[in-house]
Amino acid sequence: MSVDREQVLRAAAALLTRKSTATTDEVAKAAGIGRATLHRHFAGRDALVRALEELGIQEFGAALDAAAMDEGTSEEALRRFVAAVEPSAGLLSFLVTENQLFEGEEQNPGWDRLDARVAAFFLRGQERGEFRIDLTPAWLTEALYGLIGSAAWAVQAGRVAARDFPYMVVELLLGGARRSVEQ
Repeated sequence: MSVDREQVLRAAAALLTRKSTATTDEVAKAAGIGRATLHRHFAGRDALVRALEELGIQEFGAALDAAAMDEGTSEEALRRFVAAVEPSAGLLSFLVTENQLFEGEEQNPGWDRLDARVAAFFLRGQERGEFRIDLTPAWLTEALYGLIGSAAWAVQAGRVAARDFPYMVVELLLGGARRSVEQ
């Protein structure tokens, strides 16, 4: 019986986004394969996490592409991006907690490319007068990632409705937590 590597990765991602401490036995069970089969495809947890990292980078890049970040207003592009990244948000929130991916010299350059694309988006929005200029594009990028991860965890835990994911992320990023006089 042949094993679909992508199906195994997706099953692992689904489990690890809910339970980041899952064992390889639990990952294999979730994927419907034996531990030995899992080990043949991924020689340990680190190899599995690195494969998930590649999947996460690919999906994040695809969400940026699908959002057409250069089209329309910055707010419209941001809304399209958040909606496009939502299906991968749980995986991305898991990956950012995996310190091994961001320490040492083996950091995947894909993260830097994605960061540069998002920061360039925020810089364009600042240059157009659509985003505040007192916050750096790098900080706006980090804030967006944090909101995406937090919203994914809140949806997963059942604290907020999944349908509210895009609204919560975009509105808090664009409006902040300060209550305006009109409210």
